[in-house]
Order: sequence, then structure tokens, then C-alpha cells
Amino acid sequence: MNLVRSDDERFMYFALEEARFAASEREIPVGAVLVCRNRIVSRSHNQTERLNDVTAHAEMLAITAATNALGGKYLTDCTLYVTIEPCVMCAGAIGWAQLGRLVYGAGDEKRGYRKYAPESLHIKTEVTAGILEEECAEEIRRFFRSICR
Repeated sequence: MNLVRSDDERFMYFALEEARFAASEREIPVGAVLVCRNRIVSRSHNQTERLNDVTAHAEMLAITAATNALGGKYLTDCTLYVTIEPCVMCAGAIGWAQLGRLVYGAGDEKRGYRKYAPESLHIKTEVTAGILEEECAEEIRRFFRSICR
């Protein structure tokens, strides 16, 4: 068994931790970690219920924290790891931040940006999908099974 993980998997595990934390707070379990030069500069999870704010998605909170930490609005040297494909709102913010790279776990066929606004990311943003896809999807499935009982 190969215990060495790629950096993408390693950082996605941190995003999964954030997603699990969100679920423990009865938030939809989406987690995000923003990495710059192989260092985590921000991490967050959905907080729409806690903050009573429909824009408090994991990606939005991670981007805001990262721009504050780095002292600039552009994240061209950074990678955002998120457990679920970003929605259109988050993809727009990712585009405006000129994020260098987006890595997500599971796709979102109902609300993902690829369905409604596939051109919303910055033209230079590299996208990698499917990292720990099953683990990421299972967090969402588990959450909705628990609230639909």
C-alpha cells in the first residue's frame, strides 16, 4: 500500500476536515483550504446558518481570509481546494481573485458553476477535478441522509 499522497490529496484532506466541521455545526458540509506556495493561508467551511448569510460559502470565506492574510486581492500564485464544485457565485469570486488553480473533489450536477457559467473562472485558472471525489461526495450524502430522516 502506497502511503505517500500527492499534495492535492493532502490538502483535500484538510478541506474534508473543514467539511466535517461544518456538518457538526449543521451546515452543509463543504470545506475549503487556500494554499499559497505549499502553505495553507486560510481554511474555512460553510457558515450560512451560523452567520445567517447566504454568501457565507466555504470558498468565499477562504478567499476573503486569504486576501487579508496575503495583503492583496489577487491570488494568482494560490490554489483553492474545495470538497464540492463551486457554485456560480463562488466561481465568480474565484475569477475576480484571478486564482491560479482550483482543485475540487466532487462535481455538483445541480448547482455547480460548470452547468450555469463554465466561463466564469479567470482564463488562466487551472482546474483539477475529482481529487478524493468519493470521500467528498459521501460527506454530502451522509449529511442529507441525516436531515431527511
